Amino acid sequence: MSKYSTIFACSAISALTIAGSTQLYAEEQEETKIWSGDVELGYVSISGNSEETSIKARSDINREKDIWLYNIHLETLNTKSDDQRSAEKYFLSNRLGRAFTKTDYAFAYASYDEDHFSGFDYQSTVAVGWGRRLIDEELMQWDIEAGPGFRTSKVDDDSNGEDSDEVIVRLFTKFNWDFSKTAGFIQSINIESGSDNTITKSDSALKVQIIGALALKVFYTVKYTEEVPPGTKHADTEMGVTLNYGF
Repeated sequence: MSKYSTIFACSAISALTIAGSTQLYAEEQEETKIWSGDVELGYVSISGNSEETSIKARSDINREKDIWLYNIHLETLNTKSDDQRSAEKYFLSNRLGRAFTKTDYAFAYASYDEDHFSGFDYQSTVAVGWGRRLIDEELMQWDIEAGPGFRTSKVDDDSNGEDSDEVIVRLFTKFNWDFSKTAGFIQSINIESGSDNTITKSDSALKVQIIGALALKVFYTVKYTEEVPPGTKHADTEMGVTLNYGF
């Protein structure tokens, strides 16, 4: 599977989202809001394969309508020091879900990860599987997902590592807890494990409302890659504070 196949998969799921929303636009005008999400921008301190401070942008868009569930996630990070680019990351994921019961759903997932300081040119994943909402309360939600997939890892031309294509198992969990009227905790863990490599990414965040839809978010992210090209580190971490706008 090529880099462009995964980008196409992400785009295809996005297209389904847009098509569905266009078809149902008229009837949604008088219904409860079904679109939600947030955008954020802020300061980041990076350690691992690059040691820099930077500005990070991130966005999540969610849509729930009847039996259909959509999520689009985008992250970008770019830094230049003395006219030299010292950190450059792009991540895009797209998930389309179809609910079968109040708590169970099937999903199709695609992601594209490009980190120019990881030793990889890009890594792309497609997966399908089953998800379940274990907790569905007003102030607390907990989802888990599992299923098979396929991952392509393309190393940098300057690296001595080897490209790989492998079947994987994807495991994912996300926990949201609004423990007060103005503060909440978010934790997600994504594991993609194959015979050649296992990649684990953990995102922890504390979000505190400032005024209206504007919030302050403190986050800590760890991405651990079991097998990496020579000269690169296994773990990359991001720690920072962002301003978050929810809608």
